[in-house]
Amino acid sequence: MMKKLFFALVLAFISVNTQSQTNEVFDALLKTYVTPNGKLDYKGLRKNKAVLDIYLNQLEETIPSKKWSSKKAKAFWMNAYNAYTIKLIIDSYPLKKLTDIKIKGKSAWKIPFAKVGRKTYSLDYIEHKILRRWHDDPRIHVGINAGSVSGPRFPNYAFTAKNINDKLESLMSEFVNDPTKNKITLTKLELSKIFEWYEEDFIANGSLVDYINIYANSKINDNASVSFLKYDWSLNEK
Repeated sequence: MMKKLFFALVLAFISVNTQSQTNEVFDALLKTYVTPNGKLDYKGLRKNKAVLDIYLNQLEETIPSKKWSSKKAKAFWMNAYNAYTIKLIIDSYPLKKLTDIKIKGKSAWKIPFAKVGRKTYSLDYIEHKILRRWHDDPRIHVGINAGSVSGPRFPNYAFTAKNINDKLESLMSEFVNDPTKNKITLTKLELSKIFEWYEEDFIANGSLVDYINIYANSKINDNASVSFLKYDWSLNEK
């Protein structure tokens, strides 16, 4: 009942304020259907696709500007990535994992379906050609999300130019110190595959141990051994 009332208020707000910032709609959706520990209520999201569609339509009509600050652009594209990941999953639901999705021989990340600024992108393009290429921030990898068990916590809020730095710092610290994602001791690191797949992003200013040491609650020896854990792509479903 509360969710129905909430979304009625959201729709009313949109109807009288068509120029509203897109963040509010997505933020409200995430706060309703993503738990504080990052589990997603995909069944609930599927029942309220209309609200997600409002946000996606706004993304389609919003043309990113070169005059935007780096923080604003980064927040915008990370929100877009996460929103379209949710769309891909709920359009294919029930689903066990994102890697099960194949359309015309293309994996979930290579399907051109994400419409932004009246252009169509794949998730791969947004991640590699926009976020990684232009923003040079390894914390992007805990900001964008595939909704998997082994991934970082799915944020239950939208990113904004104002909150993005603090939120990414918090997400990275939480991810590094989560013993279900990374196993850290003084002499041994068993890390998430994310640190292997995107190692070049994390070692721009030092070694992988140096990067982990920025966030780890317990400091690690410089000569600590490094290995990588198996990645579980199962949906992080509520």
